[in-house]
Amino acid sequence: MLSNAQRPNVQAFLDQDSETFSYVVYDHEGGHAAVIDPVLNFEPKSGRTSTESAEKIIDFVRKHGLTLDWILETHAHADHLSAAPHIRHQLGGKIAIGENICEVQKIFRVLFNFEKSFLSDGSQFDHLFSDGETFSVGELTATVMYSPGHTPADVAYRFDDALFVGDTLFMPDVGTARCDFPGGDAATLYRSIENLLALSEQTRIFVCHDYPGDARNHESQTTVKAQRAENIHVHTGVSEGDFVTMREARDATLGAPRLIIPSVQVNVRGGSFPPAEDNGTVYLKVPLNVL
Repeated sequence: MLSNAQRPNVQAFLDQDSETFSYVVYDHEGGHAAVIDPVLNFEPKSGRTSTESAEKIIDFVRKHGLTLDWILETHAHADHLSAAPHIRHQLGGKIAIGENICEVQKIFRVLFNFEKSFLSDGSQFDHLFSDGETFSVGELTATVMYSPGHTPADVAYRFDDALFVGDTLFMPDVGTARCDFPGGDAATLYRSIENLLALSEQTRIFVCHDYPGDARNHESQTTVKAQRAENIHVHTGVSEGDFVTMREARDATLGAPRLIIPSVQVNVRGGSFPPAEDNGTVYLKVPLNVL
């Protein structure tokens, strides 16, 4: 049983437009913190960005006197742009992601025909985590859990009894992440989820997205126990074969995420934009008849 001093404090922030939850996890008031999966607001019709969602996180960190140590990405998101560079500029901290981001960079470097100076080595991030690596946030110790399947680069971050799973799992009544992105694989996702759900049933799970429709309000937190008992896709008793059949059939009916084209181009760069062209303007590409 964790003492109150060890139990991480978690504050969730919902970006309504992308239905994305970002988090601040911290040890205590005036202590140290990490930000997980921050959102940069993007209006696709105009191509304009804003930092409305990120500013709420920044205000919280400052209000509580926290020192920001890390800005953690669970993967290169396909449904929102990352605000990691903006938060680092305002608060400091290191931008980090799993080391297999290099594999994702190689895929999208070719698809978007990135500039020759773009390197598929993860150097756009301040740190690349390996599976099982541990790191500190003040008095908290976190462990990286490699959780591929949705993409080849997904990781979960475990802070004692708090587990941040990115897009791997959703709330039990929503299920699991799609696996039809380049490098995704349903059988791999099943095994990743089995690994996550092998943790103590009291483990708090914090999801990156929630899609409740009109059935209920958005929720960010569930537990290993609830997922084992109630997840509509991977509750206890669902076999790998049954999951793969369901997931592949479901994925075949899904359209591309609304912001996949701009978000992937930015997020594989650690949230930075491509270099400006000779007129001083930054452009994002739209590949035709590819995705």
